[in-house]
Amino acid sequence: MKAKTLGFVHTSATLVPLFQQLSSEFLKGVETFNIVDDSLIKDVIKKGKLMPNTAARVVSHVQAAEAAGADVILVTCSSIGVAIETAATLSGVPVIRVDQAMADEAVQISNKIGVIATLPTTLEPTSDLVRRRAELAGKNVTITAKLCEGAFEALMSGEAAKHDEMVAEALKELMKEVDVIVLAQASMARVVDSLSAEEKLVPILASPAIAMKKLAELYF
Repeated sequence: MKAKTLGFVHTSATLVPLFQQLSSEFLKGVETFNIVDDSLIKDVIKKGKLMPNTAARVVSHVQAAEAAGADVILVTCSSIGVAIETAATLSGVPVIRVDQAMADEAVQISNKIGVIATLPTTLEPTSDLVRRRAELAGKNVTITAKLCEGAFEALMSGEAAKHDEMVAEALKELMKEVDVIVLAQASMARVVDSLSAEEKLVPILASPAIAMKKLAELYF
């Protein structure tokens, strides 16, 4: 029997090693490959939203991953979520948003959900996804969205420590208002790891591991 293949579509090369590590952890014997195009996220940030031509390119990357032999495709960027859902309707294999399993988990934990991001372009799509997954589950939720102003810029200009500090501060503030927090960007997960157990007043969910665990259960 031929090994199953998982195709990744990323908008940042920095996510490749993270998902390689998670693949070896959760998906033994599954082959993987990566398609990376950081012009997608750069365009979304520049325009402030996902434009139709950028969405069309997301769809073509997903189709390329299917043509390359992927049995399942995972798209690891939340800013292009709507395009991922469009691509899924045009694909013969499952196409998964990295943040869907995380949103479902948050909805199960509590109806007071915090969403945190360093980019406005991921804050809205992630909040929207949580809202829609809650509706699907028949739950009424209150979403508190928080943007860490300037943290993304700090990260991009090589000031990782400053980014982590700003995100940690924002997380601590948000924890006082909600019962569970979802991270709108995979890049924020390492900040959570740096918090002590005492500082984690509520569950903080990061999409990569949750998504991979769910993929392993459902498809592999």
